[in-house]
Order: sequence, then structure tokens, then C-alpha cells
Amino acid sequence: MISVKLQKAVNDQIQAEMYSANLYLAMSGYCMSKGLKGFANWLRVQYQEETMHALKFVDYILARGGELELKEIDAAPTDFGKPVDVFSKVLAHEEHVTDLINKLHEVAVEEKDVAAQIFIQWFVTEQVEEESTTSGILEQLKMVGDKSSGLFYLDKELATRTYQPPAANA
Repeated sequence: MISVKLQKAVNDQIQAEMYSANLYLAMSGYCMSKGLKGFANWLRVQYQEETMHALKFVDYILARGGELELKEIDAAPTDFGKPVDVFSKVLAHEEHVTDLINKLHEVAVEEKDVAAQIFIQWFVTEQVEEESTTSGILEQLKMVGDKSSGLFYLDKELATRTYQPPAANA
């Protein structure tokens, strides 16, 4: 059984993951409207990942006999600025999610729930990858600056990203 405190924390994380999904879908639509199909693609794949993260938490809480509580999700913004601004916001958001995951892990430790600690460790590792990848794209955008040729090259590169669901045991 999952403790009441951990159940609440996991339900809060589901809400945060769904907000992340909505944010990235809004960013994807924004980039698409600006003619940046590759950026839009990368962000849409990010949307798919965040949705999958939420579902992993849903499955976990139910597998542990907990009660699922789906909470209201705030609306995402609609204007994000230049691509460098978009990815600055993505990085800031991923850093926020890392903080949330770390706090969730702290609750699992406080509750002495080893199974939850092991489950959450996957997300801790995932966040290292999320921040590293986003930071790399942001650095490339900063190097490119206002050079349209560099921006179009990055757009083409980001168009190659595809959704790769994690292995069943991940």
C-alpha cells in the first residue's frame, strides 16, 4: 500500500506532468505557426514523453492500491518569443520538474517506501537527460544567434527526433 502522503505527492506529480505536456504542445503549435517545423516536431515529441511520464505515475499509484486524483491543469501560455526564448523556457521548466521529482523522492524516503524510491529513480535519471539535451539545444541556439542559415540547420536536425517509448520495465 502507498501512504496517504506519498499518494498525494504522486497525484500532484501527475498534474505537473500533464501541465508539462500541455506546455510543450503549446510550444510546438507556436513553433509550427512560425514555420519552424523541426522545432515543432521536437516539442511535440516532448509532449508525448511528458504524457507517458504522467501515465507511468498513474499506473504506479494504481498498482500500489492508491487512489488516483486527476487535478485541474492550468492553461499554457501561447506566445514564446524567438527559438532561443522557447528553449530558455524549456530549460527553466525542466529544472523546475527536476526539483519536483527530487521533492517526490524525498517524500518516498521520509515514508520509508523503498519501492517508490526505486520507481522514482528512473525519473531522477530521466531529468538529467532532459536538462542536458535541452541545455545543448539552447547553447546551439545562442551560438547561431540571428543567423537564419544556422536556425534552419537546427530546425532540420530537430525534425529528425522521434518518440521512443521506454522499455516495459523502465
